[in-house]
Amino acid sequence: MPAHTGPAPLRAPGRDAPPHEPDLRHHGDAEVRGADGGLTDLAVNVRTGTPPAWLKTRIAASLDTLAAYPDGGAARRAVAARHGLPVERVLLTAGAAEAFVLIARAVRARRPVVVHPQFTEPEAALRDAGHEVARVLLDARDGFRLDPAAVPEDADLVVVGNPTNPTSVLHPAEVLARLARPGRTLVVDEAFMDAVPGEREALAGRTDLPGLVVLRSLTKTWGLAGLRIGYALAAPDTVAALERAQPLWPVSTPALAAAEACCTPRALAEAEAAAREIAVDRAHLLARLGEFGQIRAAAPAAGPFVLIRLPEADAVRAALRARGFAVRRGDTFPGLGPDWLRLAVRDRATTDRFAAALGEVLT
Repeated sequence: MPAHTGPAPLRAPGRDAPPHEPDLRHHGDAEVRGADGGLTDLAVNVRTGTPPAWLKTRIAASLDTLAAYPDGGAARRAVAARHGLPVERVLLTAGAAEAFVLIARAVRARRPVVVHPQFTEPEAALRDAGHEVARVLLDARDGFRLDPAAVPEDADLVVVGNPTNPTSVLHPAEVLARLARPGRTLVVDEAFMDAVPGEREALAGRTDLPGLVVLRSLTKTWGLAGLRIGYALAAPDTVAALERAQPLWPVSTPALAAAEACCTPRALAEAEAAAREIAVDRAHLLARLGEFGQIRAAAPAAGPFVLIRLPEADAVRAALRARGFAVRRGDTFPGLGPDWLRLAVRDRATTDRFAAALGEVLT
């Protein structure tokens, strides 16, 4: 793709709007809903084969204590220890999605900005809370890289993903750190960071950046989307403000058991091994996609998914579904359009079957 210089455009809803306003509430699970298990799922970014048996056992053991109200103390301490933080800097949430709602309700912001393309729930939550949201749109011609100068100086709430869904771009930590400043809340969504070997470029555990809020999810790597568990890492006063916006007992006892279990040395080692395997499988997927001249993949990719651009992507998506493969449409992400698709990284055998089906469609 040709080089692109200059800041990405800033766009507020209703002003210089794109030809269509994306559906911010569309998520990958919609692509497989009602399929009765008949589709190979490349649309949802949850690691296959999860949760592992040992995690299921830990969760099942917690069912004997369901008569008592949830006590998040042990899980909170486990998350804090995992990131080398005091417990006052940890808030457990019902998935990272709940944290976006809490931020939208609890953080007073006059000028919230969301960096797109990225997960759409942060903007949807901000809008639902009555905020007027501005967008910084990153450009495919520049590899969706972030120039901190593109973010307005007066933005007092900035939301960015790392690695970003759906682009799979991993922004350098020092670039994101340049966005932090007094008087600004910087929200970095690291829901997929544990799928990056070594979690390089992570900001979780940093306490030197003013206004930093890091969000993590345990649903992707561990296959717990139905259990809803994640957490926020922030300064104690921010954690306290977010906690006041939560209902009582927001995280269930089984989810708390899962959070504690996923922070053990054994679990962290397993997640690291899975991240390295994903990197190998992703390289295979990109190599197979490279066999088709009409496909352009956003690169370099760092997450457990890749973003591709091809003509008539919507028709291709429908044809792939008819051949048993569900892929994620891209036009519901601000900054993308109908010629984009997102593909979850799967094992090499699945990728080869998908490539064969894709070849049939494209020819």
